[in-house]
Amino acid sequence: MNQPGILDLVSFGPDGWGKALLAGAWMTILIALAGYSIGAVIGSFGAWAKISGSRGLRIAADTYTTVLRGIPDLLVIYLFYFGGSAVVTAVGQLFGAQGFVGFPGFLAGSLAVAVTSGAQFTEVFRGAFKAVHAGEIEAAIACGMSRWLRFRRIVAPLTLRHALPGLGNVWQVVLKESALVSITGVAELLRQTQVAAGSTGLPFDFYLIAGAIYLLISTVSGLFMRRAEQHFSRGVRRS
Repeated sequence: MNQPGILDLVSFGPDGWGKALLAGAWMTILIALAGYSIGAVIGSFGAWAKISGSRGLRIAADTYTTVLRGIPDLLVIYLFYFGGSAVVTAVGQLFGAQGFVGFPGFLAGSLAVAVTSGAQFTEVFRGAFKAVHAGEIEAAIACGMSRWLRFRRIVAPLTLRHALPGLGNVWQVVLKESALVSITGVAELLRQTQVAAGSTGLPFDFYLIAGAIYLLISTVSGLFMRRAEQHFSRGVRRS
């Protein structure tokens, strides 16, 4: 019996795994987008805490970034998944539920990715804010702009412009971190690849296909990030 080729493995026919891999790739993108979006919000608050001038907020933000950047991402996912399940089980028992209640894998994975990426977002936003020239803010003050107007028209756009290269790097990291969510049983790309490899006995072929899909997603999203960076850098003279 001849071994099926790559095209046969990724076909959408009854013997192909194309539909399952496509669904897994879509789930991977959803996890990455959810983690990235929530992480950006967390990072915004973290950066604000670091530059707020409050010693207590700065210590809290420094502790957060130090801890989350210092422990493995896989461990964070385990903590959210099993810790969340323990909390949900305890709450369920208060209302009369019996037995173990599992925490949704998608939610646990997305939150874990968000919290870990939030530490990176914090440093990206903090560094981008520090890169805004003080003279531009002083000029806005001289023009009589209110604090909110200065933030909306000067600080936020310039901070975003300086942050975009770092935000692109964080996205690439988040995309790779999403593969770790497979340990919670979520049918994302790596999980679907593991199932296909086990069912067919062709692990090398399927992991090679998965790598190509990850690379495709990364490349396309990288192009989008570069276009965004070019858009926000219009009119800026480069040295």
